[in-house]
Amino acid sequence: MALLTSERFIREDGETIAYLRRGGKSPGVVWLGGFHSDMNGTKAQALDVWAESRGRACLRFDYYGHGASSGAFRDGTITRWRGDALAVLDRLCDGPQVLVGSSMGAWIALLAALARPEKVAALLLLAPAADFTEALIWERMSPEIRREIMERGEWQRPSVYGDGPYPITRALIEDGRRRRLLGAPIALDCPVHIIQGMKDPDVPWQHALKLVENLSGNPTLTLVKNGDHRLSTPEDLARIAAALDAILAVAPAVIPGGAMR
Repeated sequence: MALLTSERFIREDGETIAYLRRGGKSPGVVWLGGFHSDMNGTKAQALDVWAESRGRACLRFDYYGHGASSGAFRDGTITRWRGDALAVLDRLCDGPQVLVGSSMGAWIALLAALARPEKVAALLLLAPAADFTEALIWERMSPEIRREIMERGEWQRPSVYGDGPYPITRALIEDGRRRRLLGAPIALDCPVHIIQGMKDPDVPWQHALKLVENLSGNPTLTLVKNGDHRLSTPEDLARIAAALDAILAVAPAVIPGGAMR
């Protein structure tokens, strides 16, 4: 496998976004990771291996405050991370892309697709945590924790994944409310495929059903009976690869100059 060298670009505010880019045919795939994750996780690396084996372009990046990008994690918000994704699409990607979003990354992918429909060929969403700041964090919190967030500005959330504790800030919660998608139609014309584990303790499979109900068109939902939140077993990775193969089998190719065929 050809190794990639991390690159960076500078956003308008001077912050830097780190990314790994593999050349190949279009449509390419863009990885959008989860909350407090980075571009070198198991699924992200498996996506790159898949792309290389298919000769497909692939781009991974770290949001502000994540991984090798600049900024403090506690200062990040959904709006900020949405902006990072849009900057990546605008500056680093030629033509429509297949956005592969995991957990929070699925929410970011949906927001990006709504903002840049011309840049998105399809969405593959893994354990999609749309509106998670409200529906999956705030609504599960005790009154004491909510008070701590509102009065002190943050709360340290424990993590079972070995990457915590990490701060849940008042700014994150309040900004997330402004970016909620569920409860109203989500008008997207591109194909959407969702893969959701039924033993996911963080994003219940019923949450994925709410997303399906709100999406326009005819989204595909694959429920994995024994799947957890990470969806990183060899079987899960094979399932993700098969879903991408199916998506790209019908996605229009992009030829030099930006035209499609």
